[in-house]
Amino acid sequence: MESSLFKRVQETAYLNAERTWSYRTILRYFYIQHERMQEFLFPEEIYAYLKRLPEFYDYTEEQLHQDLAQLVNWKNLVARQELSNARSIEEFKKKRFRYQCTPYTVEIERMLEKLERIGDSFGGSLERTQFDRLYQSLQEVEELVRTEGGIREKDEECAQLWDDVFNYFRSIVQNTSDYIAYINSEQVEERMKTEAFLAYKDQFTAYLRDFIISLQQTALKIQALLESVTVSQLHPFIVKVVRHRLFVPRFEDMSITEDELITDHIEKWESLKRWFLGSSHHDSEFHLLQLRTNETIRRVTRVVQRLGERSHNFRSRKKDYVHLARWFSELEDVREAHALSSVVFGVFHTRHLFSDHIPSEDLYTDVWEEQPVDVLIRPRIRHYAEKTRPGAVKENREKKEAARKAYLEERERERGILEQYIDGDVIRLKMLPVVEVHVRKRLLGWIGKSMAKKDGIIQTELGHKIQVTLHLDQPSIRLRAKDGVLVMPDATIRFLEEREVG
Repeated sequence: MESSLFKRVQETAYLNAERTWSYRTILRYFYIQHERMQEFLFPEEIYAYLKRLPEFYDYTEEQLHQDLAQLVNWKNLVARQELSNARSIEEFKKKRFRYQCTPYTVEIERMLEKLERIGDSFGGSLERTQFDRLYQSLQEVEELVRTEGGIREKDEECAQLWDDVFNYFRSIVQNTSDYIAYINSEQVEERMKTEAFLAYKDQFTAYLRDFIISLQQTALKIQALLESVTVSQLHPFIVKVVRHRLFVPRFEDMSITEDELITDHIEKWESLKRWFLGSSHHDSEFHLLQLRTNETIRRVTRVVQRLGERSHNFRSRKKDYVHLARWFSELEDVREAHALSSVVFGVFHTRHLFSDHIPSEDLYTDVWEEQPVDVLIRPRIRHYAEKTRPGAVKENREKKEAARKAYLEERERERGILEQYIDGDVIRLKMLPVVEVHVRKRLLGWIGKSMAKKDGIIQTELGHKIQVTLHLDQPSIRLRAKDGVLVMPDATIRFLEEREVG
């Protein structure tokens, strides 16, 4: 660990000092002038600025010089004696200084200004174009490292391209993490519970949905590109980037060597790959971002549903009751009124029976379509206990064997159907005819499992060892099945060992 981590940051002492009100005002004025490319300021300019503020009405020049001396002592300012413009011996003796803020102070004030704009809530956004820009920059890097004869671009152009890649990547990481934290914050949770949220729910959901669609389209290309470029291929490119970094003149003592800079750049590239591809220890941050965004869409949907139900409960039904009363009054026969009452209000004085038996999982099955069920009613007394009798354990060997035989036959049937689509140990999706539903599900399941592997090799449930290759550089295909048509990237499934023919 670096020794600088254990040192006290003296430049931040002005933020919590007794005279913070004057120190911060002076340094904020220095920061504003620094941004306007005016590096050196005289005490007269600072004093004239402070006197325009009502809080500094009783402020004196002596206090200003004391504050400036303290800020110089804390290394927030650098004092330089001005000798060339001395108009008298007295001015020369007074050691007239001009002041410049240090780099630490500039960065501290820049951070404070950013924090003041953020306020109490997280910022960030889910920008679709940033992934496209990152992919375009990575494509340029790939074209350079694959150029015959090595990289022919200048060091400066390679360094600029490297900065573009990681500026886009840093922007993606910061904006997405901040926005996810924002929509999961307590403030947003409270606002989602109000009726005013209904006006924004369509725009909010469309924003998240468009981001997910763009993310899925672009991230797959980025993942394929990162897997295709190795560190050895990228090494000449990194050398040119580091060479340009060292070429920039710095008067400070550069203790870091070229090899250390190369190692640092390689680690940055590996962190970029881990963000999109993950590692053997945990999933990628890209995958977690997809899960969090989908969960947010589901949460918004549940909130909107609850708000709709709540508003429906408080809705006045006066018009409904007036309509029913008019309907009843227009009937001439009491029998028709009884029939209408049975439909509107149901049967009076009914007994409600409850059973936890669920004969069917279908929510749309009517009561009269269900099979009758015998319900055992137990006495509701305190000391009731069911009578038990010892019984033998049934083996059910015949039923188990019949179920096992049926399962194996179904599996062999599916294996036989799948064998029909294999051409020389290869299944090419774009060459397939209209396939069965279970074949489509099995093929898509294999593709999904292989995408989690770096080499794309998996072991199937039918005993095959296969390798799936996605052809992302080719046009999309239409996988036709008996239950519909799926537009997807073309893929090749190769069987790596001898198949077992059923």
